[in-house]
Amino acid sequence: MSMVTEEQVREALNDVMDPEIRRPITELNMVDAVKIDGGNVEVTILLTTAGCPLKTTITEDVEATVSKLDGVESVSVVMGVMNDEQKKALREQLNGGVQERDIPFAQPDSLTRVIAVTSGKGGVGKSSMTANLAAALAKQGLKVGLVDADIYGFSIPRMMGVEHEPQVIDGMIIPPVAHDVKVMSIGMFVPDGQAVVWRGPMLHRAIQQFLADVFWGDLDVLLLDLPPGTGDVAISIPQLIPSAEILVVTTPQIAAAEVAERAGSISGQTRQRVIGVVENMSYLPQPDGTQLNLFGEGGGATVAARLSSALGYEVPLLAQVPLDVDLREGGDQGSPVVLTDSPASEVLNELAKKLGHRARGLAGRQLGVTPK
Repeated sequence: MSMVTEEQVREALNDVMDPEIRRPITELNMVDAVKIDGGNVEVTILLTTAGCPLKTTITEDVEATVSKLDGVESVSVVMGVMNDEQKKALREQLNGGVQERDIPFAQPDSLTRVIAVTSGKGGVGKSSMTANLAAALAKQGLKVGLVDADIYGFSIPRMMGVEHEPQVIDGMIIPPVAHDVKVMSIGMFVPDGQAVVWRGPMLHRAIQQFLADVFWGDLDVLLLDLPPGTGDVAISIPQLIPSAEILVVTTPQIAAAEVAERAGSISGQTRQRVIGVVENMSYLPQPDGTQLNLFGEGGGATVAARLSSALGYEVPLLAQVPLDVDLREGGDQGSPVVLTDSPASEVLNELAKKLGHRARGLAGRQLGVTPK
């Protein structure tokens, strides 16, 4: 049996990815040392923080990868912690050498589609729609980020099943990953049961930090779960990301539809585009195949028609999501219903296909073409 070499071990570790940064641990300089004694291999890994919640995952991945090499009889993993200088170097590496971060999604060459999900009032299922849409888009193979911009009424961590705080590398926040979606919420920093008592400027700054101080990497889609209404956050988003589009969530009730129309009409003042309307709780499927309209009908179509008339372009009704116990249970359990089979799952996955098939724009992109 041939003896394994350090070079072979390090090369194999190129296949071990950091679960949240989504880059090889070798590229992130997390592999500090490799010691070989016959068929016994010891690998020292440097974590960004001593309490890294995913160190068990990294340990198991390293052990599984190295143990496949010829000549390896046993693998042990020793966990260390990066010093301040190493953390600073890692942050600069992730930033592309830039000390202070701008909002990447606001840059002219950004190819990330930003969708702000809003509603006129609370209780219409806006956060449920956002969480499930994020998971459905990720299931399609897209790189997806999700910002819980509902600072006062945050609920995304529970709905996505995020159970640990984000890592922080020299001031840069690494968003936890749930169902292949990178997630950020003020709820990850607030003790259970504690309210957030902030005024407008603090809200603006919080959203700015979630966009600029978080390592999002290369995203295809970024979803923003906005608070209901047309308050401070709704005004801040177009200032921070002028290219953000709006998706309006309502229910069939006329009272809810009238309020939802106001939330969408703000785009006329902020110069954003409303990409469509989603009607939640549209009907209750019956065993005989009929539909029971518990909350009335026509609210989504009414909002779409009125916004189309007010804004001067077509605002389509993109989906009518039925009442579904699995949808509610999935939100409570942190497992989006789009990952299972149910009436609501089918509709929401179709919605994700409509939004996910839009090609990335090329405006501002450097194509590497030069004249002769």
